[in-house]
Amino acid sequence: MGDIEKIAASVASLQESFEAHNYICSDQIATAVFLAYQLRKPILIEGPPGVGKTELAKTAAEMFALPLIRLQCYEGLDESKAIYEWKYGKQLLYTQVLKEALDEVLQGAKGFTESVKRLHEFGDIFFSEEFLEPRPLLKALKEENGCVLLIDEIDKADNEFESLLLEILSDYQVSIPEIGTVKALAEPPMVFLTSNNTREISDALKRRCLHLYIPFPDADIEQRIVAARIPEIPPELQRQLVAFIHELRTMDLKKQPAISETIDWARTLVLLHAEALDPKLVTDTLNVILKFQEDIENVTTEVSSITARITK
Repeated sequence: MGDIEKIAASVASLQESFEAHNYICSDQIATAVFLAYQLRKPILIEGPPGVGKTELAKTAAEMFALPLIRLQCYEGLDESKAIYEWKYGKQLLYTQVLKEALDEVLQGAKGFTESVKRLHEFGDIFFSEEFLEPRPLLKALKEENGCVLLIDEIDKADNEFESLLLEILSDYQVSIPEIGTVKALAEPPMVFLTSNNTREISDALKRRCLHLYIPFPDADIEQRIVAARIPEIPPELQRQLVAFIHELRTMDLKKQPAISETIDWARTLVLLHAEALDPKLVTDTLNVILKFQEDIENVTTEVSSITARITK
């Protein structure tokens, strides 16, 4: 049994391996990754920004010692940026170099029809794999020993782009008109798609994937995340800052603080040699966890009362 098979042998072994790589995950997350690996199915991860969706794929690649191939989605993304495109510059260069061979190609051709046929065969040379520029999706299929393919923020791409993904997600292959079907090699990629729920994902894409929703973690898991990422933080400060973050998430804010911002705040407080929260310290560092001035102003008026509650 190889290293990957050992890690993915059970939900418990997966969860243990994730924690060894400082990714604290719930049973639900570990189960979803286990099933995705065992069933060879893509996994669509949805949830609010900053809960660790992208980090899950990155940690899986590190854990399995596989290359990570990432496709960042955006409006207007098409197959030339996601799947493949032709090396037009190389094709043009070769065409110019081989102009001298044109007479040789046409030598002995009888009539216009045969000449065109020979030119057509000559032209087909330039639409071979030698002149193909693979983009992330095709690169992932060509990885001989497998890889982790991260299709990040699929909800930012157009509905039309989702249609381009369906063949890859269902059969781990892509059809190129000039060449034919390119299939994944011996080991298909592990595919993680992430979405921040800014739009609905199509039913066709969802049918091809396992579904995982990652919410903001409860206080216990978030404390474990902070402890794993910043082990030098004092335990009481760790408890207080997580409690403060959870209080903020109950408020009507333009952007609730994400796990990444909890970690940034923990690092900030450690750098400031804090042992516990106090109103002034919190007010001076609110810009680390809140990204809109309107939110900062609204929270500032509540800092003293929140701090008093969590430090009792």
